[in-house]
Amino acid sequence: MTRTPQPDFLIVGAPKAGTTALHAALAQHPEVFMTTPKEPKYWLCDGAPPPGWCGPGDKHSQQEWIWRADRYDALFADAPAGSTRGESTPFYLWSRGAHRRIGEALPEVRLIAVVRDPIDRAYSNWMHLWSDGLEPESDFATAFALQDERARAGWAPFWRYRELGMYGQQLEHLRDHVDPGRILVLRYRDIVDDPPAAVDRACRFLGIETGRVATIPRDNARSFVAPGWRPAVLGPVVRAGARLGQFAPPHVWRRASGPLVAGLVGPGTAHRPLLSAALREELISQFAEDIGLLSSLTGEDFSDWLSTESRGSFDQRRQPA
Repeated sequence: MTRTPQPDFLIVGAPKAGTTALHAALAQHPEVFMTTPKEPKYWLCDGAPPPGWCGPGDKHSQQEWIWRADRYDALFADAPAGSTRGESTPFYLWSRGAHRRIGEALPEVRLIAVVRDPIDRAYSNWMHLWSDGLEPESDFATAFALQDERARAGWAPFWRYRELGMYGQQLEHLRDHVDPGRILVLRYRDIVDDPPAAVDRACRFLGIETGRVATIPRDNARSFVAPGWRPAVLGPVVRAGARLGQFAPPHVWRRASGPLVAGLVGPGTAHRPLLSAALREELISQFAEDIGLLSSLTGEDFSDWLSTESRGSFDQRRQPA
């Protein structure tokens, strides 16, 4: 019998919380078929092209969104018979419209949400854009405070450093459209600290064999770009190129931008600085109520996120003490 070309599960979020690592790990499982591209973003759309976001690089990246049903279906055409099919778009957890569309169109789909300390997540989000030359603000706290202004100006969801970490609100709304029994919430720290156990938990949730994936690849964390002449000179060039890139096929600008982005880092590599305890304490108040909501919804304790201790990047956390 021919199966409808659609996903059996979705990794729905959150951005910079380990979704890339989990996607890569599940792709190694012999019973799993994961789409290429990893993030089609189909359920963010509603049968029409994506909104005209206008932040640095937004229009270029939107060329890669898959919003036509026939193109989305084609992503699953090569899935082996009997495989468990999935895709990963970390903005689905954030998008209220995606919740409704997924709930209506995929009544049997299972959803995996990976959540991370929202302050560490926001910092990683900022670092990703800063290290790619797209974020013009060299100070994380200043960029964090610009979220609402940027949202009003039409910048894409990836610039919403605070809002993307409001997992309690997001999960509460998602549960209005999807049976809570079909939603698994995984913690980023579990993916880092015990990868095989985290993958096995996802496998049990999906109803596939455990013990088939022993490692999780590193996530897509960026190398630290120190403020200075490199981002001051090359950053505006990258942002100008990204604006022009909307008029060319996506692969053209990605290939052209590679040397520029590499030049931002310079010779060698360095870990990004840990956030200060003072800054974490200042930001905790913006997430505390939502962290309590998430704990209430899931029955899990997320109070460690109220700590003033910064935990660092994926690689920093995996280094032995």
